[in-house]
Amino acid sequence: MIPYAEVIGDPIAQSKSPLIHGFWLDALGLMGAYRKTQVPPEQLGAFFASRRDDPDWRGCNITVPHKVAALDHVPDPGGVRDTIGAINTVFRDGSGALVSTNTDAAGFYAPLADFDLDGAPVAVIGAGGAARAVLFALARAGVGEVTILNRSPLKAMGLLATFGLKGQALPLDAPVPPVALLVNASSLGMTGQPPLDLDLSPLPDDAVVYDAVYAPLETPLLAAARARDLATVDGLEMLIGQAALAFELFFGKPPPREDDAALRARLLA
Repeated sequence: MIPYAEVIGDPIAQSKSPLIHGFWLDALGLMGAYRKTQVPPEQLGAFFASRRDDPDWRGCNITVPHKVAALDHVPDPGGVRDTIGAINTVFRDGSGALVSTNTDAAGFYAPLADFDLDGAPVAVIGAGGAARAVLFALARAGVGEVTILNRSPLKAMGLLATFGLKGQALPLDAPVPPVALLVNASSLGMTGQPPLDLDLSPLPDDAVVYDAVYAPLETPLLAAARARDLATVDGLEMLIGQAALAFELFFGKPPPREDDAALRARLLA
């Protein structure tokens, strides 16, 4: 049988993960497969139960809305529940046992490594599983005050406390503050989801706008940022970064990141 991994979520049709992992498998000449599987929330436990004893299953990536709920179904030896509080990758360890981790934080931060964010004010939209990874990374980057815009400001305030960040929580319709970095860590603006309509005029001219949404790649948020000549980071940057870490966990070899330009071209075709 062929070893395989997959990405799970609900919905899942928008996922580009199979294209990414398939590209790397082909480039390395590895025998393996990667697919996407729609898993409704009520079937999450049954999904992991069905995969646990499948010797060909190498693991899965996890997307909306399962990044927090999946912690109840997979062992967490690295203590991700008590740090990030959400997982996006399940894989087999050296003994073959299922374990969970989160590659979103490293994938998110990699495109920002060249920007000076030390002490810089940041705004984050959303307070779900992706936002947890973003806030975890920002806390370790030493940013300044963080404003979270979310439907539930109370939930957002709890996240600031969880990650030891100073800042404020505001409702989604509040004006964007004049921050150095604006991150959309919600599903707003994604194909099939409600739009994200923000006025970016308060942002300074040297601000960076980062949208984790990758379907569509050119979101209205990024289009508005580029209209102002602001620096932007699109969702493929984070997607490819976190996928690279997961690929090595699944298939035992690092992906050929020197081929990233060709990979992006395939994803945009």
